[in-house]
Amino acid sequence: MTELTLRPLSAHQSAALSGRIAVPGDKSISHRSLILATLAVGESTVSGLLESEDVLNTAAAMQAMGAAVRRDDEGIWHVGGVGVGSLLEPEAPLDFGNAGTGVRLVMGMVASHPIAAMMIGDASLSRRPMGRVLDPLRQFGAEVIARSGDRLPLALRGPATPAPISYRVPVPSAQVKSAVLLAGLNTPGITTVIEPVPTRDHTERMLTGFGASLDMSIDNEGARVIRLHGRPELKPQAMVVPADPSSAAFAIVAATIVPGSEVVVENVMLNPTRTGLFQTLAEMGADLTFENTREEGGEEVADIRVRSARLKGVTVPPSRAPSMIDEYPVLAVAAACAEGSTVMEGLAELRVKESDRLAAVSAGLAANGIEHEAGADSLVVHGRKSPIGGGTVETHLDHRIAMSFLVLGLVADKPVTVDDVAIIATSFPGFIDLMRGLGADLREGADLAEGESA
Repeated sequence: MTELTLRPLSAHQSAALSGRIAVPGDKSISHRSLILATLAVGESTVSGLLESEDVLNTAAAMQAMGAAVRRDDEGIWHVGGVGVGSLLEPEAPLDFGNAGTGVRLVMGMVASHPIAAMMIGDASLSRRPMGRVLDPLRQFGAEVIARSGDRLPLALRGPATPAPISYRVPVPSAQVKSAVLLAGLNTPGITTVIEPVPTRDHTERMLTGFGASLDMSIDNEGARVIRLHGRPELKPQAMVVPADPSSAAFAIVAATIVPGSEVVVENVMLNPTRTGLFQTLAEMGADLTFENTREEGGEEVADIRVRSARLKGVTVPPSRAPSMIDEYPVLAVAAACAEGSTVMEGLAELRVKESDRLAAVSAGLAANGIEHEAGADSLVVHGRKSPIGGGTVETHLDHRIAMSFLVLGLVADKPVTVDDVAIIATSFPGFIDLMRGLGADLREGADLAEGESA
């Protein structure tokens, strides 16, 4: 199992941030690139892969199931695929560390292959329920032995002859949708996914790019219907991974709330299923300019110029949640610095992220004197020009909680400490150095508040 050593860090009120930066490749696309390249016949290449712990764990899982995976001296990843239906049974448990996306997508991949795989993860991942993914996979004929609550560690065995299913996704989840589609690849016939609320569509776009046959339509109730024709021969691809908008969010919010700042974040993906934060910040009064808009790897990208701005509170509609579900923690930080109250609803998905992310955000706000109310699936943050700070935030092994509250410390009256920044490497290696390069005052754990210990 993955072991992590706690490493506290404090963020102090900083002077204006400035610079031009590139954030790592998109995590969602990185996972999918490795998985689909493994299911193709021949060698694919991936440029700009996010080389985080989460993604590297997925790469190791692909290798364990027969793919030839290597990184060349120029940082390009090469994946020799085995083809749909030809996965090898892994000899040892597949350790996904903290990677919820990785483990759930690989469950779908394995579920229709006649092999068995054991999947394990770190303490955080082992607390996260997997039932929403496993329920439809069982309908394909997969057998699962898991801890109570369908939690890791678990063993999954695919059937000799999987049966196609038609599955209506009960709550918006790109991971559930993607797992079903990946299971459908090695299933004869047509697998159908009905999605009442659209979620990020990277899997559909990439499957089409690899040569799979998908039909997409809208039914009479307005739901998105995706039909996948099973057992295609996927063709190897040369993929370019654009910058992750979820990772870009931290520098963008920091530059917005630290007075006098001007920062450019390069090559950020603008897939419309991922841009809810940018839309919300614009409604709050943020100064965002999209420059050099272009297409890379089948996705629209742009360089985003951010200048500091005075924000005002807004109401974020629940329908926007799927397009910014990972960005609510850092949006809560922006809201803490806005004039008035910001209302966020439709946040139930945050309860089953790397932590109970809604509870972790609420606790972090409370520790730093930010007035707010948290409900079962909602958060209201009452902003003030200069947040108080001075608290220590428990990250609960959640990288986004760590990065979000470090951003808060850059404008707070008193330093904000997070109890662990080691976990940040799961999605954003280099985050601390990058932010320091912009001018962020981040100090190692010696700056814990008096009377506290690491």
